[in-house]
Amino acid sequence: MKILVINSGSSSIKFQLLEMADESVLASGLVERIGETEGLIKCTMRPGRKDELVVKNATVVADHKSGMRMVVDLLSDARQGVISNSGDIDAIGHRVVHGGEDFHKPTVITGDVLAAIERNIPLAPLHNPANLDGIRVAQELFAGVPQVAIFDTAFHQTIPPHAYLYAIPYALYEQQRVRRYGFHGTSHKFVASECARLMGKPLEELNMISIHLGNGCSMTAIQNGQSIDTTLGLTPLEGLVMGTRSGDIDPAIHAFLVRNCSMDIEGIDAMLNKDSGLKGLCGMNDMRDIHEAIAKGNKLAKLALDVQTYRNKKYVGAYMAVLGRVDAIIFTAGIGENDEIVREMTLRGLESFGVVMDPAANNQRVKAPTLLSKAESRVQIWGIPTNEELAIAREAKAVLNS
Repeated sequence: MKILVINSGSSSIKFQLLEMADESVLASGLVERIGETEGLIKCTMRPGRKDELVVKNATVVADHKSGMRMVVDLLSDARQGVISNSGDIDAIGHRVVHGGEDFHKPTVITGDVLAAIERNIPLAPLHNPANLDGIRVAQELFAGVPQVAIFDTAFHQTIPPHAYLYAIPYALYEQQRVRRYGFHGTSHKFVASECARLMGKPLEELNMISIHLGNGCSMTAIQNGQSIDTTLGLTPLEGLVMGTRSGDIDPAIHAFLVRNCSMDIEGIDAMLNKDSGLKGLCGMNDMRDIHEAIAKGNKLAKLALDVQTYRNKKYVGAYMAVLGRVDAIIFTAGIGENDEIVREMTLRGLESFGVVMDPAANNQRVKAPTLLSKAESRVQIWGIPTNEELAIAREAKAVLNS
């Protein structure tokens, strides 16, 4: 079975084609700058093999339909492609950011599913319309091929009301569905399942804290294999300090800025999403640049690192209290997998809680699942690379086989 995974953004299409017999990647790539004067297409065929090929074409990509046609043409190229035609693809898995309360698991896409995704646009106005574009184009170009939606929010639909409700008028939940939804669910579920496999125990018997640290960051408390709390909320702005997003702030800051800084709500929202977080504190949102600046004595860069890792630690402590017993802590995503300093600072001082990092094991980039804790640590610490494309493909295959 060959499954094409599509992640459609507002001006991009990220794709990966997998052969599910051995879960190998046949091709992966990205169409960027859709709708701009000059587009960019990158496609790697058979990564890691002798006939690896990277294609980069600068051209005009008028819309998502044009971009998807280019993807099909690349994949089925007579000389370098990995399929003979679009009919060789058995299924398509789509990443959809927001399923609201409508979707608790992956689902085959029907007219009713499309309508529900559209109803949830107010909860994800930047993402769901682009996800819908990708689905509709794929339905047209791959007529008759089963299409499955995998929702970022689905894994977190097991969070109980006392954890997902905000202490605001209940009518706002009843009428507008204002509540915590959480995101990165596909990543959290994938690394939790991998960790359970590595520990040799059923996921349903384990309590874990999964820490997804990239430009976007989130942490999830997993009890008996189910998400029971997570840091991202109604939107991907709440919780941990991120690359350009603030994470938790006093909600009265909005009114303060309106009254005292002549800012409007749109300007405040843009600032908190695009000019805050690490970038707001030190002018940089790439942790590699921040470490380099710290080495040169940049005090604001050091402050930004301290603020982020302190917030991480606060949530680890909170989720240890919520779970009661923690079997494993997992680091994943770009920073979580590659930044030993952030990992160490996040868990520093938690030895009395049974969390004991092994400095030698931690002193590396995590390219494969790696145990980072000492033997005496009551809580296992793991670095596990996330693989959302594989997770989506597995979910799509499971839905179609059920």
